[in-house]
Amino acid sequence: MRLNEVLPATWSGNNPIDIIGDANGARYRAVLDILRADPNVDAILVLYCPTGVSDPDDVARAVLDAARASPDIPLIVSWVGGTSVQDARQLLADARIPGYETPEEAVQAFMYLADYRRNQEMLAETPPSVPEEFNADSARARNIIHAALAEKREWLTEIESKQLLDAYGIPTVPTVFADTPAAAALAAQKFDIPVALKIVSPQITHKSDSGGVALGLSGPEAIKAAAEAMQAHLRSVRPDATLEGFSVQPMVQKKHAYELIAGIVTDRQFGPVILFGQGGTAVELIGDKALGLPPLNMNLARALITDTRIYRLLKGYRGEAAVDLDAVAVTLIKLAQMAAELTEIVELDINPLLADSAGVTALDARVRVRSSSSAGDTRLAIKPYPKHLESILSDRQGRQFQLRPIVPEDELALQHLFSVLTPEEIRMRFHVPMKAFPHTIAARFTQIDYDREMALVLTSPGKIIHPEIHGVVRMSADPDNETAEFALLVQKACANRGLGTQMLKILTAYARQRGTGVLFGYVLSENLAMRKLCRRLGFQEQAVANDATVVRVSLALR
Repeated sequence: MRLNEVLPATWSGNNPIDIIGDANGARYRAVLDILRADPNVDAILVLYCPTGVSDPDDVARAVLDAARASPDIPLIVSWVGGTSVQDARQLLADARIPGYETPEEAVQAFMYLADYRRNQEMLAETPPSVPEEFNADSARARNIIHAALAEKREWLTEIESKQLLDAYGIPTVPTVFADTPAAAALAAQKFDIPVALKIVSPQITHKSDSGGVALGLSGPEAIKAAAEAMQAHLRSVRPDATLEGFSVQPMVQKKHAYELIAGIVTDRQFGPVILFGQGGTAVELIGDKALGLPPLNMNLARALITDTRIYRLLKGYRGEAAVDLDAVAVTLIKLAQMAAELTEIVELDINPLLADSAGVTALDARVRVRSSSSAGDTRLAIKPYPKHLESILSDRQGRQFQLRPIVPEDELALQHLFSVLTPEEIRMRFHVPMKAFPHTIAARFTQIDYDREMALVLTSPGKIIHPEIHGVVRMSADPDNETAEFALLVQKACANRGLGTQMLKILTAYARQRGTGVLFGYVLSENLAMRKLCRRLGFQEQAVANDATVVRVSLALR
């Protein structure tokens, strides 16, 4: 280690680096030179406390020299002391090096800097594709909810709740309804294994609290007796409750599975929020949970999982296999989609959500609903993926394409599209030569705020995972929605087929619907095909002052 060459043998050998109280400016400079040459060092915090054998001004000048030699590495300092270090503090302040009077303030500022860097990297991180393709049957889900609301019920039954989950592709255990103890005994014979028996009552949502759950029952007599006992017990403890019948389901025996909870709660300020944590009957007592705002992607869902204490068990512990965390994350993504699309859902709990290395299974669920006339995205703190903008386009040869909003997972496909563009296509779209389309730009183009921007990509129909992008049309509005700038790109292989015209028409209709005042763009004067397309759609051309190579095209929408 190079630090051993410039530090006394008594130094700690750890971070933070204790350079010993007799350190002079030369030792500070030597250590800083080593640190700034290390690619693993992103920022440096220097703490100085005056001693009888060191000169604070000499140390400050050494730190200042090191900072000037490496301006790209953030440096924060704290010179502790009163008047004895005042000149040194002023020297560093004049050089615009952030300084703090106490180590606590300096460490806090350092952590703010680290957190900001981490958050910026997370924001630009490309989420992996969802590892399965699923299409939610939202119409079926709405029918289930509306049927309950028509009966003036606030809570769905367990069977209805599981049907709702099934409509969104969340695995559930088969469940049968029986209206009498005898019917429950008969229903259990379908499974030919021990069953779980639960009461069905619109007044009781936590069934175990009222003695309404019996597990591991075998044989018609035992099941009938358990149902009759539940019936009698319910009359004594909850005479106000109506017993509609019983739900019967096979016991799911998974020795190495964990009981989790996942669901939707509604916050007064933020709207629907996704809940995840350790489940089971003691969920409130354990209190191990994390909350996240929908919509979710794989990165956000995984972050939600890692924010819980049980995550350390889920990833494998002392020979136990790790849980299929992708399956858990996908379940959270599906719940987030449900929160965005089904505005009637006020509360949803899957408890327990049984998870092991083979996947997840919802053993029980409860859902509370309420009539709603609002659009899904008006309830959410973050505007979700606008699924209603998906459409199918046909070119002049009858070939079909899907036009849909861009998603962060499209980054690789967008970079591939750029890689197959000719230099002329790149210049026509970006107005300057570009040899690369780096992650920083691609992330900015794919991770957009649907409330201020919109980008629609042309892909093969139905292809969700690893799609090929053939074209993009996008717009970005100002904060007041007075104007929005647009751009259009169609791959040469798909050009002159009427696709660009359709894409710009759809974007124009979207901008008009959201109340944008003017849609405008800049087109190279030599790009006659694009200028002709814009004129055909009603755009007006204007010359650009001091630049004859570009024309401004605009369309008033109000």
